Amino acid sequence: MISVIYSLVEVIVVVVPILLSVVFITIIVRKVIASMQQRVGPNVVGVYGVLQPFSDVSKLIVKEIVVPHQSNKVLLFIAPIVFGVLD
Repeated sequence: MISVIYSLVEVIVVVVPILLSVVFITIIVRKVIASMQQRVGPNVVGVYGVLQPFSDVSKLIVKEIVVPHQSNKVLLFIAPIVFGVLD
């Protein structure tokens, strides 16, 4: 039992900082791109836009999947994954 708890703590100690760094890197990238376009950037969700990545993830989770009737369904689902990996 203790080994399971120890493993869980190890996973949390590794995964949480990685996820938090991704969140802050996303905010920094959006702020830099906004300054290049001479605008403020994400500042609507949370203080200075800190919660914007969480808002984006929740929007993607709740979003309805619409599949056109005569579309290539495999390509429709694989294309965003491929472009997400390449981005």
